[in-house]
Amino acid sequence: MTLTNHAKPTVAVLGPGGVGGLLAALLARAGHRVICLAGEATAETLRTTGISVRSRRFGDFTAPVEADTALREPVDACLVAVKHTALDAALTRVPPTTLGDGLLVPLLNGVDHPAGLRERYRADRVAPAVIRVESIRLAPGVIEHGTDFAEVDLTGDPVPHDRLAHLAEALSEAGVTARVLDDEAAALWAKMSFLAPMALLTTRHGLPIGEVRTRHRDELTALVAETAAVSRACGGPGDPAATLARYDAFPPTMKSSMQRDAEAGRPLELDAIGGALLRAAGRHQVAVPVATRVVRELTETHR
Repeated sequence: MTLTNHAKPTVAVLGPGGVGGLLAALLARAGHRVICLAGEATAETLRTTGISVRSRRFGDFTAPVEADTALREPVDACLVAVKHTALDAALTRVPPTTLGDGLLVPLLNGVDHPAGLRERYRADRVAPAVIRVESIRLAPGVIEHGTDFAEVDLTGDPVPHDRLAHLAEALSEAGVTARVLDDEAAALWAKMSFLAPMALLTTRHGLPIGEVRTRHRDELTALVAETAAVSRACGGPGDPAATLARYDAFPPTMKSSMQRDAEAGRPLELDAIGGALLRAAGRHQVAVPVATRVVRELTETHR
């Protein structure tokens, strides 16, 4: 059941950058009403030109979207595609009273954000999602999708399954590989246990994954093992060998988003990733000496 009179769900996208812009364009191309929420200059550009996508998988296309600086009407779902460092400021664009019964779907790194969002919005409408994609914004309304995949796992323990399934169907129709997972903690930690070691070490050493996995192999192996142990303690998966195998299969020049932020002088999601890892380790009394050292060194370097 949707909140609007449209045959297809109406979706707002908070932060139409690399990830949000790609999803907004795909949904709009599939016939959904899409409202992008951004600053006035970006919103004006999107209203005028739409969103242009360059992608090996989805082709090159331009999709018209609506755009505004704040959500002014109910929608079926609001995808939150800003980084954790910009979350608090961005959420002022989505008043809880306006969103109402709509799903709030954070596509954020880390594991701590759902609790905070549930204090602000309806707890049974906050639906954390995990996205696997490499997509960047070249300019407002210009998106380059650099991978052959775009996958989204929707979850949310208190969220009605039919609401998640309805959104997953919309994303699938748009070309995204989407599924609904029943265990929120397992879904979030599945990404965290893979993301944290790569993000922390590529950023700490200023090297792409190819050089980290060769020049700093012992450190990478130890950090992967620590993160897997924390994940298992939190109810998530923990397979260090599988994680290392995935890293070994990556193109050697691949960088993490945290590393790219460091290179560009942008704020780092260090607390959302490294800080959350250490806090979870502390709660479950899991020893993480390598993670503790790396997070400390990154904190000192990027104050």
